[in-house]
Amino acid sequence: MWYSILIMYICKNVQALVAYTPGEQPKDPGIVKLNTNENPYPPSPKVAEALKAFDYARLRLYPDPLFVALRQRIAEIHGCQAGQIFIGNGSDEILALCTRAFVENDGSVGYFVPSYSLYPVLAEIRGVEKRPVALNADFAWRMPEPYGASLFLMTNPNAPTSMMHDKKVVAAFCRAFGGVVVIDEAYVDFADSSCMDLALAAGNPNTLVMRTLSKSFSLAGLRFGYLVGPEPLISAVYKIKDSYNMDMLAQTVGLAALSDLPYMRGNVLKIRATRARLTAELRRRGWRVCDSQTNFLFASPPDGDAGKVFEALKASKIFVRYFPGTVTGDYLRITVGTDAQADALLACLH
Repeated sequence: MWYSILIMYICKNVQALVAYTPGEQPKDPGIVKLNTNENPYPPSPKVAEALKAFDYARLRLYPDPLFVALRQRIAEIHGCQAGQIFIGNGSDEILALCTRAFVENDGSVGYFVPSYSLYPVLAEIRGVEKRPVALNADFAWRMPEPYGASLFLMTNPNAPTSMMHDKKVVAAFCRAFGGVVVIDEAYVDFADSSCMDLALAAGNPNTLVMRTLSKSFSLAGLRFGYLVGPEPLISAVYKIKDSYNMDMLAQTVGLAALSDLPYMRGNVLKIRATRARLTAELRRRGWRVCDSQTNFLFASPPDGDAGKVFEALKASKIFVRYFPGTVTGDYLRITVGTDAQADALLACLH
């Protein structure tokens, strides 16, 4: 009885919501963890130096609500103005803010399927229409006509497919689209190209590009993302953020990491080399492996029974990610770890 009464106080869209399911975070240190696209290498030594030098007494104060030093550093990296940058408590906070800033109550959110499975959840939280666009069998895309949405969320390179959408096609889509486009470049440091210039071009007043320090900078545990684009759109996101959405430690550590790009790029080169070796070996064994531009592979075993392989790997303490379904059910998403982790995976697959 009391349960039924309490349910009445919960919004109907929240009652019906199927929440986002993150990858497993096992506690057993003996597990080979290749399921959540974390970087297998530690962050820059400058991060450790910044933490060691941090005066804990400063935590009695509020952090900088406008992240001035960080925005200046990111502006230097991308050759833009500090006013074109917003920083958030991870990319997920930024995505949620975008659904609030750019989607009216009778608006809609578009995204590809398959892609980041948080996107439809964010639309359901807002209680707005979802406008998914199914990728082709080869995971390329063609927008249906007519098509419209208030906001389109595009992961590029895409997850879980690992593939990069053609930049010319993306640019044409942004120019023609009637709403705001957020290009989620969580994995772009592992790719051959970027769409960052689309967000900075004067002819794309509706285009934003989002980055994270979780993957290439080895800071998934920190929660640090940023958004780049036209100042009017960036200003709109600032209006609705929490007063102090980025804590002082995150700002300190983030600045240290962003001040050591050579270290990050060195780790990226190692991961790309392991990615190439793992891809070649799986293909030699008859697997179908998408052309990855990320720090993970989207791969299908020779018999297509990805679920069986997933369970066998898990029984051997090797965790990968499996997404059941008609489009994704033949594939496993495998994070590219160290060479030793790749060897352990290959040995288990024999």
